[in-house]
Amino acid sequence: MTNSVATSIRITGKTRLFAVLGDPVAQVRAPEMLNPVFSALGIDAVLVPVQAPVGSLGEVVRGLQRSGNVDGLFITVPHKDAVRRFADVCSPAVELAGSANVMRRGHDGRWYAENFDGAGFVSGLVASGYSPAARRVVLVGAGGAGSAIAAALMTAGVARLDVCDLDAGRVKAVVDRLRRHWPDRIGGGPTADLGAADIVVNATPLGLRPGDPLPFGPQELTPGTLVADIIMTPRETELLRVAAGLGLPVHHGHHMLEHQLHLYRGFFGLDRAPSRAGTPDPSQAGTADPSQAGTADPSQAGDGDRIAG
Repeated sequence: MTNSVATSIRITGKTRLFAVLGDPVAQVRAPEMLNPVFSALGIDAVLVPVQAPVGSLGEVVRGLQRSGNVDGLFITVPHKDAVRRFADVCSPAVELAGSANVMRRGHDGRWYAENFDGAGFVSGLVASGYSPAARRVVLVGAGGAGSAIAAALMTAGVARLDVCDLDAGRVKAVVDRLRRHWPDRIGGGPTADLGAADIVVNATPLGLRPGDPLPFGPQELTPGTLVADIIMTPRETELLRVAAGLGLPVHHGHHMLEHQLHLYRGFFGLDRAPSRAGTPDPSQAGTADPSQAGTADPSQAGDGDRIAG
């Protein structure tokens, strides 16, 4: 965040609070992207990072939910799966992905969960000229973000999706859930044939910390294969650096967040509540346009022109 933006944030006794929950949180970019939105819209609100250790997630979430001036939560690594149990209402995107990345307090006091990770990722790909429709995709990482991206990629009409993770239980959960809608186009396991892929996505945390091993070997890819990372900080992960050095096209993690901003604004009702960062009518909660949330009717998806987000 620039100094000019930072000095424009004025905290008052009426300021509404939003928090980004994760462990770690040093890498999160949501505050520097959302706080300028609050300021530009004249909303008395602030988004701050909150480090929530895995063993204390319940205490942190319940404490924030019981605070009368907390309107919403953003969820990052490693809590996107576990946070669902603290929601009163889950959207179709959350049910399909098995994870959530935002929650908000409704006017009825209930907490509504949504997941825009998949929609943001696919929308970012399309905007960069890399539509996943009719492409063969390998997704490395079956955690909270990976499961959401998997659902959105299937909705976007990929020809084939292979989900890889060393955690066999995670892979099975994602594949079983999505195979009910797309029985012939998804598979999974600890590894995949990288050489047959058109797009390979890193949806693991590997690359957040210096010295992390590569999530897969870019040297196994054929020329022209797109290497995409969802890590936003650092921008140039070791994976993307190595892939670019091999002459492969790369796609940076910041696109996924940037293409969620308009979805966040709608979900939290920011454009409709300029004087207070509140939430839309509860009857509208968790009902963002399914085609925007990566949850188009599965029976209609996969025809090559249905792009989530």
